[in-house]
Amino acid sequence: MTSPELSDRHPATQHLMGLLQPNPSLDGIAADVSAAMFQAACDQVTILRDGPELSDGLRKLWEAKNCLVMQGLIDSGAVTA
Repeated sequence: MTSPELSDRHPATQHLMGLLQPNPSLDGIAADVSAAMFQAACDQVTILRDGPELSDGLRKLWEAKNCLVMQGLIDSGAVTA
């Protein structure tokens, strides 16, 4: 998975893409979910220009990633609900 070039992107886009980077300490289901969400973010940043709706969408994707990774951790038994 390759991240799009971000050096010429808005600071908000750069920041949010940093938050969406997969956590290397995750494994199993949680790592798979994290990687899939990052790929979705990369796809959108590649397609769309910077703007308030991209920032909002990336922020919501980050929130969704956090929820889905937590569910992956619960499913794998790494944490309890």
